[in-house]
Amino acid sequence: RGWGLEILCANPAEYSNTLTAVVMPKDAQGKHHDADAFRKVVLENFNMSLGQGLSKLSGWVFRIGHLGDFNDLTLAGTLAGVEMGLALAGVPHRAGGVQAALDYLRETAPGARRSQQRKVA
Repeated sequence: RGWGLEILCANPAEYSNTLTAVVMPKDAQGKHHDADAFRKVVLENFNMSLGQGLSKLSGWVFRIGHLGDFNDLTLAGTLAGVEMGLALAGVPHRAGGVQAALDYLRETAPGARRSQQRKVA
């Protein structure tokens, strides 16, 4: 959400722990930017594969898989590739999605609570 793009899930309590589908923004004519062209830019520039939208979502959604051996650092790299790809593909978005994710990961890291307790004491 840090990019100002819609996540294809209305209720945050129902977010998947294995997949995130991101809706491409619409252009001035009300048509979604081409998710497949964006995915191609990311693949060609960063050798990173993003999933395509399926069925009715084809062409206007891309998917980020996050299962298996996927940790905070892997996530940060993936989000950096997506953010750079959005810029290279000319997809309108807010910059700072990676920084927002890093802030969240730092605040929720296992040692974060202990660090906060030391500052208060």
